[in-house]
Amino acid sequence: MTSKLRIGALTLANNLILAPMAGITNLPARLLARRYGASLCFTEMVSVNGLVREGRKTFDLLRSSPDDRPLGVQLFGDEPGILAEAARLVEGYADLVDINMGCPVKKVVGTGAGSALLREPKKVADILRAVRRATKLPLTIKIRTGWQAGQHTFHEIGRIAAEEGCDALTLHPRTRAQMFEGHADWELIRELKDAISIPIIGSGDIFSPHDVVAMLERTGCDGVMIARGGLGNPWIFKQAQALLEGREAHPPDARERLAVAQLHLDLFTELAGEPVAVREMRKHLAWYVKGLPGAAPFRAAANTIQTKDEMLAAMNSFFGRAS
Repeated sequence: MTSKLRIGALTLANNLILAPMAGITNLPARLLARRYGASLCFTEMVSVNGLVREGRKTFDLLRSSPDDRPLGVQLFGDEPGILAEAARLVEGYADLVDINMGCPVKKVVGTGAGSALLREPKKVADILRAVRRATKLPLTIKIRTGWQAGQHTFHEIGRIAAEEGCDALTLHPRTRAQMFEGHADWELIRELKDAISIPIIGSGDIFSPHDVVAMLERTGCDGVMIARGGLGNPWIFKQAQALLEGREAHPPDARERLAVAQLHLDLFTELAGEPVAVREMRKHLAWYVKGLPGAAPFRAAANTIQTKDEMLAAMNSFFGRAS
């Protein structure tokens, strides 16, 4: 069964969460995930240096709406004082603050942030102590198992998180060195769940509603965070809920995919204007058509589309044939 999930003072309607994804989880994507059952959605990863030192452009990543709640803001940085200041700055925008300690991307770890912090448990403690003092919002962290094979630090980081007042922790059970290769070792989620008392949210290799059910059953985790499996697929939340409640999970037909893709384009246009929306929607369309006949040539053609009207015509034509 799906169940409510309590993270500090925040009680979520269920335990299915949309992960923070750079360049993906802006307001339109979050609204669609919520429509299909995500109980908590995250902003894209937000630079604390950008918030504290640059201002307005970075704050644009926090754009939201009354329907976009509860909202988690994920911060990345490596200096305790700046992370604490950023947490204070986002209080009026967020219902929860998360600190990224798992991103494996070179430009992030090169600054000492993301999964680079897994090599510095003392700094993790300093960061969490400073941020916990700075905000009364629920505080979480997202981590990997360690820097590389043989250097697992997730047990120590998890213990520190619990001791320093974190309200929950998300574990993606790969090392930084693995990036997104190989398989996420879900057994390590169970290990951490058994070792510390705060709620554990599982992440990694969730590509279908059946994966959601399997992770909950195999690891005993308190919630599941869905990332790549939700790309062009907000239905995964609704389908997972159905399976967890003993009902059949119905996949969307071509007409429903079209309707949601059109809504996504409309929401994006309202948020960012037509040129940006069309450019950014090209990648989303590649995910919406995944698995349908003729998807490859459609993706190639979509990459040349310049206007909203052209995009709508191409979508109607493609999904009409796929019906």
